[in-house]
Amino acid sequence: MIKVSKPVAAAAGAGVIAAGGLVAAVALRPAPSSASSHREAPLIAGDPQADNTDLYAFTSPDRPDTVSLVANWIPFQEPNGGPNFYPFATGARYNIKIDNDGDAKPDIVYRWTFRNEDRRGNKTFLYNNGPVTSLDDPNLLFRQHYTLQRITRKGTRTLVRDALAAPSRTGAASMPDYGTLRRQATRQLAGGARTYAGQADDSFFLDLRVFDLLYGGNLKERGNDTLRGYNVNTIALQVPKKDLALKGDPGRNPVVGIWSTTDRRGAPARLGHHRAGGYHQVSRLGNPLVNEVVSSAGLKDAFNRLAPDKDHTVKPLVKRVLEPEVPVLVEKIYGVKAPPTPRRDLFEIFLTGLAKKTGGPLQADLNSQLLNKDARGARFTPAEMLRLNMAVPVTRDPNRLGVLAGDLQGFPNGRRLTDDVVDIELQALEGAAQTGRLVPALADGDRVNRNDTPFGGTFPYVALPQTAAVNQAG
Repeated sequence: MIKVSKPVAAAAGAGVIAAGGLVAAVALRPAPSSASSHREAPLIAGDPQADNTDLYAFTSPDRPDTVSLVANWIPFQEPNGGPNFYPFATGARYNIKIDNDGDAKPDIVYRWTFRNEDRRGNKTFLYNNGPVTSLDDPNLLFRQHYTLQRITRKGTRTLVRDALAAPSRTGAASMPDYGTLRRQATRQLAGGARTYAGQADDSFFLDLRVFDLLYGGNLKERGNDTLRGYNVNTIALQVPKKDLALKGDPGRNPVVGIWSTTDRRGAPARLGHHRAGGYHQVSRLGNPLVNEVVSSAGLKDAFNRLAPDKDHTVKPLVKRVLEPEVPVLVEKIYGVKAPPTPRRDLFEIFLTGLAKKTGGPLQADLNSQLLNKDARGARFTPAEMLRLNMAVPVTRDPNRLGVLAGDLQGFPNGRRLTDDVVDIELQALEGAAQTGRLVPALADGDRVNRNDTPFGGTFPYVALPQTAAVNQAG
């Protein structure tokens, strides 16, 4: 049983209910989920502009009355990848969706759409023809503008229209002070919200040699951050908690579910219910690595098109949660015995969030919408999404292992930029959430414990984009 300390429960209000003292078992009960989503499915691997790589959601450390949502797209951006570099797609809709009542349907959608301003024409191939010191610098020949909308059942409201996104960082000589460009691209919105769209260092850190027989079949292939030096395109939003909470009341209803999607105009949607010729969902991301290592190869494209309220109806997908493949592979390669199935603990973490009302084996009240006082339990629908209890206070000294180390503000209660989701997930898949003990043979995970570049202390928090070639020595 997971127990939550009384001080944390008191601070969290309705969202975290005390169940005794904080004991060692708490610190060893992580949440599986999965990590990042870089080129994880056959079709999206061929459409990088629509490929949603990571999603983060956390109480803002410097503005604790707000929540910051960070979503990344377009993986593996080599910094020197000119002359076109890495624009957002103009024929796409980039969405962050919120479910605050637990029915697995979006109650709030934040949507970004982009247009190009290309002044190069037939005159030059250059992205910029001199140093760029501001977003309106005449030397910047290619710009992107975006419009941000907030969509609810009551209608659509435009929060910002035709704002400038930060450009791709074409090099140190071209953009000597990218921090200034980022600050100019960070827009203040009504009601204390902020938004940013532009390039950033890839905030996900891991050793991707996990796909080589789980780190080489002998754990020797670890310790190299595969994503070091690469960039992504980031969309970030910081909003007051009341803007996300059910009935606008984060005190009574502190838990929200979050996922991000990309819609393409005219894309085929075999599992969708969109009218022909309209926009169709082609990428989806909630918890990290779900579509990489939980879904089978034959399910990956379908998962990217699936709406969360349909997750529980897809029997092969649910079976992959209850009977996960990773522990079987670990037992085969390393001799670590796989936990018995069905894995109700993983069902709880992936599909319902943690709440005693779910009847799952973890028996903790942390991050299920069932904890919201105004939610209707009869409408609750198991679905894969990143769940955040906004009432859990900011941790003064965050632990990279999140809930695994007793840091209840960390993953899987939302996801901070510094959370080491690969190591957390691996332990959870091996049963640590139920036993309360780390698996010693896998205790140091992939040996990549932090990002190669420090994160910022203020919105949008992600590190500035890299400029050096990825293959550059050192």
